[in-house]
Amino acid sequence: MPFKASYLWAAPEVNPLNQKARSIPILNPLNKYGRTFFFSWSGFLVAFLSWYAFPPLLTLTIRKDLKMTQNDYANSNVMGLTGTLLVRLMAGPLCDKFGPRYVFVGCLLAGAIPTAMAGLVTTPKGLIALRFFIGVLGASFVPCQVWCTGFFDKNVVGTANALAGGWGNSGGGITYFVMPAIFDSLVRNQHLTPHVAWRVSFIVPFIIITSIALGLLFTAEDCPTGKWADRHLILDSIAAGNSNSPASSVKNVGEKGEAITDAEKTDDAASKQITAVDAAQGEVVVAPTFKEAMGVIFSLQTWALAAPYACSFGGELAINSIIGSYYLKNFPKLGQTGSGRWAAMFGLLNVVFRPAGGVVADIIYKYTKSVWSKKMWVVFCGVAMGCFELAIGLSNPHHEATMFGLVAGCAVFMDASNGANFAVVPHVHPFANGILSGFIGACGNLGGIIFAIIFRYNGTHYSKVIWIIGAISIGVNVLFSWVRPIPKGQIGGQ
Repeated sequence: MPFKASYLWAAPEVNPLNQKARSIPILNPLNKYGRTFFFSWSGFLVAFLSWYAFPPLLTLTIRKDLKMTQNDYANSNVMGLTGTLLVRLMAGPLCDKFGPRYVFVGCLLAGAIPTAMAGLVTTPKGLIALRFFIGVLGASFVPCQVWCTGFFDKNVVGTANALAGGWGNSGGGITYFVMPAIFDSLVRNQHLTPHVAWRVSFIVPFIIITSIALGLLFTAEDCPTGKWADRHLILDSIAAGNSNSPASSVKNVGEKGEAITDAEKTDDAASKQITAVDAAQGEVVVAPTFKEAMGVIFSLQTWALAAPYACSFGGELAINSIIGSYYLKNFPKLGQTGSGRWAAMFGLLNVVFRPAGGVVADIIYKYTKSVWSKKMWVVFCGVAMGCFELAIGLSNPHHEATMFGLVAGCAVFMDASNGANFAVVPHVHPFANGILSGFIGACGNLGGIIFAIIFRYNGTHYSKVIWIIGAISIGVNVLFSWVRPIPKGQIGGQ
C-alpha cells in the first residue's frame, strides 16, 4: 500500500490472520503498536549509554586513572563483547519461550546494576570484569528485533526492525557525546576531580536505563494478542472455524486481508485460503526444542545471514571501540573531547542509514515479491562496506576531510548492511524467530570479538586491522551470495 503521512500517527491496519500491523505508527505511543516500536528502539538506545560508555572516557581519563596499558584497554573491549555474545545466545530461545518483552526488561535491569557499580572499580582487572557484566545490555538487541517482528507484518517488518535497530544503535554515537559532556560538566561545574567525576558520571545511564525498563514492563504488551501464551489463539480459532463451517458460510481472507464470501470466490480462491492460514500458522513462534534449535542454527540459510552480520555489526562494534583513539593518534590536536565528537559520527549515522537498509529492502520486496532480491541488497551493502574499509586501512589518512569522509562512507554501507540483514531474518525459519535472531545477533558480537582480538595484537596499528576487516567482509559476503535465502519446503515467510 502506498505511504501516507497519516500512517505515522494513525492506528494501523492489521492483518486479520496474525494481528500484525501493516504500518508503523511512529508518532503514536498511545497505540499498542506505536508503544512497542517506541520501547524497542529507546530500550536498545539507552543500553548503549552504559554498554559503550567506557570507550569515550577510556581514551584518556579512565586509562590514566587506572594506569591501564594498551593490552588492558584492548582486553576490556573484548570482555565487553564476550558478555554480550553469551547472553545473546541465551536471549533468543528465552524470547521464544517467555516472550521478548520480559527478556528485554531482564537484559536492561541486569545491565543497569553493574552500571551503578562502576564507581567501585579501582584496578584494570576490575574494569575488565565490570565490562563483562555490563555486556548483558548489548543482548537487548535480540528482544528488540524479535518484539518488532511479532508486531509488524511482512510488508513493513524490514523497515520496523531497521528503524528500531538503527535508532537504537545510534546510542553508540550519542554516548560519545553524552559521557564526555557529563564528565566535563562534573569537573568544571561541580569541581570534582577526574578520579571522582568519571565514576559519578555512570549514575546517569543507570537512572535512564532503569526508567525505560520499568516503563516497558508496566505499559507494553507481549504480542498483538496480549499475553505471550495467547499468541496462537486467533489462528487456532480461524483454523477451527474453517474446518467446522459448511462451504457456503466460510469466509476467505484475500491477499490484503479483506473478507470474501463463498458466492464471490472460486475453488482456486478457496485453496488460497488454506494456504494463507497454513502459512500464517507456520510463522507462529513455538517453544524451542533442542532439535529445532540445532536445525535452525546449522542451516545454510542461517549462516548466510550470520556470517555477513558478523562482518558488518562485528566490524561496527570493534571499530566503534577504537575510532576515538584512532582519530586521536592521527590528529592529536583534537584532544579527548574533540576526537570523541568526531567518533560519535560513526555511530550516529545509524539514525538514518540502518533504517535505510531496511526500507530499501522492503521497497525491493514490494516490487519483486522475492526474498532473493532482499538478499542481493545485503550482499551489495556488505561488499561496498568492505571496499571502504580497504580504502581507510590502506591509505591511513592524515588529512581530516579524507579520514572523516571515508569513515562516513564506510558507516553508511555498514549500517545499511545491518538493517538489510534483519529485513531478511523474519522470512527465514519464522517459527523460531527468537533462536534465529539470537544466533545471528550473537554472531555479530562474535565478529566484534574476533576483530577486537586482532586489534589487541596489533597495538595502535589501527589502519592495518581495518583493511584486514575489509578483506574478510568482501570475501564472506561473496562466499555466501549463492545460498538461497529460504529453505526448501518452508511454510510461511515468503
